[in-house]
Amino acid sequence: MVRLDGVSMSDDLRQAAAAVRDNAYAPYSNFKVGAALRGASGAIYAGCNVENVAYPEGTCAEAGAIAAMVAAGESRLTEAYVIAGSPTPVTPCGGCRQKLAEFADGGARVTMATTGGVEQVTTVGDLLPGVFNAGHMDL
Repeated sequence: MVRLDGVSMSDDLRQAAAAVRDNAYAPYSNFKVGAALRGASGAIYAGCNVENVAYPEGTCAEAGAIAAMVAAGESRLTEAYVIAGSPTPVTPCGGCRQKLAEFADGGARVTMATTGGVEQVTTVGDLLPGVFNAGHMDL
């Protein structure tokens, strides 16, 4: 899909994810990740991974982008783009798959990319089949 200004819908996400990846704080793993989400309004929200010397206390790029979206007052995302400096596209971790599923429909597009330009496209539903959702909590 191309906007009136000639930029494809995925290009703007790619640019935002690549730019925020540069800001990642990854002094321990040196594995920088950037993520950009498109909210239902069309706005773009970006996040990068932030490590901590106590590894479990770090934050994934997808979680940072979701937090930015929610902080801006949105609660639905329609597309996600994740980029990392690896030889093959890296999928979101299990926790981030659940986080994406909390805010997106199963058909929402997720593009995983490398800094070298390799892309793999899937959906939130394909990343997390059998998703646990609010419907499981109905009593």
